[in-house]
Amino acid sequence: MLGAARATGDVLIFMDSHCECQKGWLEPLLARLSSNRNSVVSPVIDVIDWKTFQYYHSVGLHRGVFDWKLDFHWEPVPEHEEKVRQSPISPIRSPVVAGAVVAIDRHYFQNTGAYDSDMTMWGAENLELSIRTWLCGGSVEIIPCSRVGHVYRSHFPRAFSYEEAIVRNKIRIAETWLGSFKENFYKHDTVAFLISKAEKPDCSERLQLQKRLGCRNFQWFVSNVYPELSQPEDTPRFSGKLYNMGVGFCADYRPGKAIAEGSIELSPCSHSLTQYFEYNRMKEIRLGSAPLFCFDVRHGKVIPQNCTKETDNSHQHWDVQENGMIVHVLSGKCIEAAKSEDEKDLLLCVCNKNANQVWQFERSSVLRQR
Repeated sequence: MLGAARATGDVLIFMDSHCECQKGWLEPLLARLSSNRNSVVSPVIDVIDWKTFQYYHSVGLHRGVFDWKLDFHWEPVPEHEEKVRQSPISPIRSPVVAGAVVAIDRHYFQNTGAYDSDMTMWGAENLELSIRTWLCGGSVEIIPCSRVGHVYRSHFPRAFSYEEAIVRNKIRIAETWLGSFKENFYKHDTVAFLISKAEKPDCSERLQLQKRLGCRNFQWFVSNVYPELSQPEDTPRFSGKLYNMGVGFCADYRPGKAIAEGSIELSPCSHSLTQYFEYNRMKEIRLGSAPLFCFDVRHGKVIPQNCTKETDNSHQHWDVQENGMIVHVLSGKCIEAAKSEDEKDLLLCVCNKNANQVWQFERSSVLRQR
């Protein structure tokens, strides 16, 4: 960003140091920018082996995409995008580009917010630039006639502080650009959810930029640029707040400093993500705000534990019945809200249909065979 602020040329190109440019890589990028100033363009990224430095040309054309964890991936250009291209050398519309090599008109870059200066180290800045460009009137493209090789280091140590920096960068994207869709991100990334609640990042400057540029909302991006992103996963049978009819409170996930210290407690019902739960076809009750965690049992109490992938994980299986009882499949006992005001726990007790054993999920879905 310091370099971009001092640059005087018409076009800025950001490039990783571990790249090798093919002959004629630059002209196609400049040609595209000369005809379309409001775009972010990238070459086809070829692979250089990190051990041998052997250069491998990419087979077939790919575009950049991301998932709900805001992790970047490559995928083959889909048929519907191929159809709108006029020739094999036409630009490829891409939801996002990799950060390895990016070319952009200098004035357009600076006028639309440059990079987010509150992001740290590196990671996810390419997603922020790409999403913002699409939402604020520009386009993001890969130019097939331009090729640059890039060393992908498949094995190198990553410090935890580095991983946390990337998560914080993603949080800024979610809070600034995803709108109501940010819940999908937090449901898929437990660490991001916990950090965002603890630190409450200040994105006011970027939100003002969004208003100043008159940007579209993320629903437009999903509908017009990357509809594949919104494909639903396995629809939960029940979801939302889990309300207890006896005490009038909702189940609430209380994260601790360590995973083992977290708990499920009763709290006044709110719109907090910590009160969002999902009951799926595998008979698991998952914490929507921390999807790695499932309802489990220890010493007669319901606790959050890592969802097991073992063959026998019946200790995490629950039967949500029509009468509101939630039965632990292994023990045959029911979840009961603690009766005393001092206790806030969810207990496992012999089923007797008292009001403290009657629960109601906020939403239910009718499941149909596909």
